[in-house]
Amino acid sequence: MTLRHMKIFVAVFRHSSITKASRELHLAQPSVSLCIRELEEYYGVSLFERIGRGITPTEAGKEFYGYAIHIVDLFEEMEKKIRNWDTLGKLRLGASITIGTHILPVLIQRYQKEFAKLRIEVIIDKSAVIEEHILNNTIDLGLIESSPDNPDLDSMPFMRDSLCAVTAPDHPLTRLREVTLSEIARYPFLMREKGSAGREMLEACFSEQQMAVRPLWESASTQAIVRGVAAGIGVAILPRLLVKKDIEEGTIAEVPLAKPLERNLNMICHRSKYVTPNMKAFMKLCREYGGQQETCRA
Repeated sequence: MTLRHMKIFVAVFRHSSITKASRELHLAQPSVSLCIRELEEYYGVSLFERIGRGITPTEAGKEFYGYAIHIVDLFEEMEKKIRNWDTLGKLRLGASITIGTHILPVLIQRYQKEFAKLRIEVIIDKSAVIEEHILNNTIDLGLIESSPDNPDLDSMPFMRDSLCAVTAPDHPLTRLREVTLSEIARYPFLMREKGSAGREMLEACFSEQQMAVRPLWESASTQAIVRGVAAGIGVAILPRLLVKKDIEEGTIAEVPLAKPLERNLNMICHRSKYVTPNMKAFMKLCREYGGQQETCRA
């Protein structure tokens, strides 16, 4: 079993196709098929199920992919670094929408003052999507708003954030010193889309109090929700990072919650990932930034 076997396996797994993998690798289809057969004989397990013309990975195949993708990536990283010793390579980052919008630009700006020649590639999407990118090794480090359940992911908090209740400036709730979730839930609710970290946290809080809220609006755009709240269409509970500026400008008003809703913002990486010096430096910067924000709030 060689590194060549692993590279071919990874290509077949990603494409779910011998034909497409052979095209990507510029190999003959029989050579790719033989490689997969040799792997299965070597380990004594079936890595793919052949149904008609298609192939799908078995559970053993999925497990093997988790190791192979990181071994192949580490080898390719070594090749690039040794062959281009004078350059610093690249760092692949992923961030949830809230973090990518309000925190990541500042972090990258600070980071590149020290690592000016480093190429930084970024993907911004939902926290769940960033987790998938980490598992598939298409990014090195992720910054998300949730705590991952997958045992293959290491999670480290770097900052605290909170959710805050917002209404139109002239809404009746603004006359109260604080509100409970049950009080705010009496009004039409505007929510982020299902699958977003803020939505999941909010629904968990309602569930704890045995309440079910059916949103009047659902949107992947926080600004669409803010504009709806400002127009008096309904109320919302959103990450403070996303609405701080709108509150300060008076577009919407914050109504203090009787029980604050706080959460950790987390750095995640694959447990099998080799943590490079560049990654360690960025993780250190994230922790320092989070500590500065805590000091400012205090």
